[in-house]
Amino acid sequence: MKTQEFLSLLKEHQNKSLRFSYAPHKFVGANYHITEIKNISIDSVDCGAGTDFWKETIIQLWESPSEKDKTEFMSSYKALGILNKVDRIKPMVKDAEVKFEYSNANFHTAQLFVGNYQVFEDQLILNLQIAKTDCKAKDACGVPEVAPAEASSCAPGSGCC
Repeated sequence: MKTQEFLSLLKEHQNKSLRFSYAPHKFVGANYHITEIKNISIDSVDCGAGTDFWKETIIQLWESPSEKDKTEFMSSYKALGILNKVDRIKPMVKDAEVKFEYSNANFHTAQLFVGNYQVFEDQLILNLQIAKTDCKAKDACGVPEVAPAEASSCAPGSGCC
């Protein structure tokens, strides 16, 4: 999901609670805060010597230990207000991919992308997913393209990386 699409979604559903699912049937607690918005530039070289450049918007979510008993979730309206304020200070790249950085005691820190979302009467739920690592230079490395279930690309001894 692009940053502009996320902002538009929040604007369209301002009256709804904003919730995040970080794994199947696991949700970020109601005690979450948006603690940081990062404008990230990636300037990379892959294992086949190919270069790439792109931008991402990373929104960090943090659960406050002092608010563990909180039951009311942040509204899309409040989240939009935070993001608009940040955008006035450090403009976000609207066509950049938006990701969410999150962890808790049972889930490692990860940057998650939006797989899909659900809209209910009183909730907007973003279903976050982990991106798998992959070899970006399969052609250069001689790694055959295979279905994800069969993939062992870039394994030790494969000739890649």
